[in-house]
Amino acid sequence: MELKGRVVVVTGGTRGVGGGIARSFLAAGARVLVCARRPPEEPVAARGAEAEFTAVDLRDPAAVREYFEAAAARHGRLDCLVNNAGGTPYRLLAESGPERHARVVELNLVAPMTASLAAYPWLREARGSVVMIGSVSGGRPSPGTAAYGAAKAGLESLARSMAVEWAPEVRVNSLVLGMVRTELAPLHYGDEAGLAAVAATVPLGRLADPSDVGAAAVFLASDRAAYVSGASLLVHGGGERPAFLDAATVNKES
Repeated sequence: MELKGRVVVVTGGTRGVGGGIARSFLAAGARVLVCARRPPEEPVAARGAEAEFTAVDLRDPAAVREYFEAAAARHGRLDCLVNNAGGTPYRLLAESGPERHARVVELNLVAPMTASLAAYPWLREARGSVVMIGSVSGGRPSPGTAAYGAAKAGLESLARSMAVEWAPEVRVNSLVLGMVRTELAPLHYGDEAGLAAVAATVPLGRLADPSDVGAAAVFLASDRAAYVSGASLLVHGGGERPAFLDAATVNKES
């Protein structure tokens, strides 16, 4: 297994996309540490190995620094940080105050920067890498989740700057995710009929599975990506069919 002996931290790695990422790293032989505000409902495990959980509020810089110092002391090294923790409820801009939108930006942009800075000394020593979990929402209009989209756009920009500042010791890349089928997918897309209808809009014909994201993260953390830094890898099943193609009254397939 290509990451045997390496130590990986996955923020928000207790469920959904983060759980899939953590399981993929476990399957690749890594020692995986997951952190979140709440413990997982069941252990995050794969191939007989189990991720180590620690409760951390990623919006508390002092707690984040303490967490990484303790993790590095306990395991002797840190090879990869996956900044996965994030998310947002559906919230139209004008229907909520700026404080709530600011908290979304704090979780999805400021917290990954805080974690990356706290992990940096050990990543540099190991010549490791950072993987940011971005979103297609950062590159297109994101009505109902505008603060989230803005934060994800900022996260990609942050990753590109970090890749230059921290080279050559630390590689920094982003995974830009499309729609992923997790336990929270019905909150965004509806019942099974809604999920199927949304999946049909994806060129590959389905929503991503968390393991699809995990496989891409393992690649970016591995030696196979040794010359990949400052990159944004699209994990979106081909993206979205342009709406104008269906609205146009010419060039239709008969």
